[in-house]
Amino acid sequence: MKVILLEDVKTKGKKGEIINVSDGYARNLITKKQALEATDKNLNDLKLQKKHEDKVAAEKKAAAEALAGEISDKIVELHLKAGSDGRVFGSVSSKEISEAVKAQLGKDIDKKQLHLDEAIKSLGTHEVTVKLHPQVQTKIRVKVTEQ
Repeated sequence: MKVILLEDVKTKGKKGEIINVSDGYARNLITKKQALEATDKNLNDLKLQKKHEDKVAAEKKAAAEALAGEISDKIVELHLKAGSDGRVFGSVSSKEISEAVKAQLGKDIDKKQLHLDEAIKSLGTHEVTVKLHPQVQTKIRVKVTEQ
């Protein structure tokens, strides 16, 4: 019997897959609300659901690309205490950069989207990678100046 999985089933398949199993196993999956019988109506519903998910994913990617275009050439300034040799007391964290982007550019970027290659511990301009979407990333410049 063919069934559509409603959730991941260990050793059988992932959510949304159509699999062929024995009648008894199919009954067990259906009663546990882990699968639906693969009727024409259910197959059509699955197709429409996948189409909707693809549309939503494309919209999210387009929004991420638009945001990347807006922030790609921007400079965010941070003012920190520094020693006489130009080294900052402590380091600049992704949380501080995220807050500065929100305050200066008005864009809401989560600190988890910022990827620092290494900690920023000196004055000057540094590039920080921003991953807005699994397929969209950009760089912003962080200018660290003495307070």
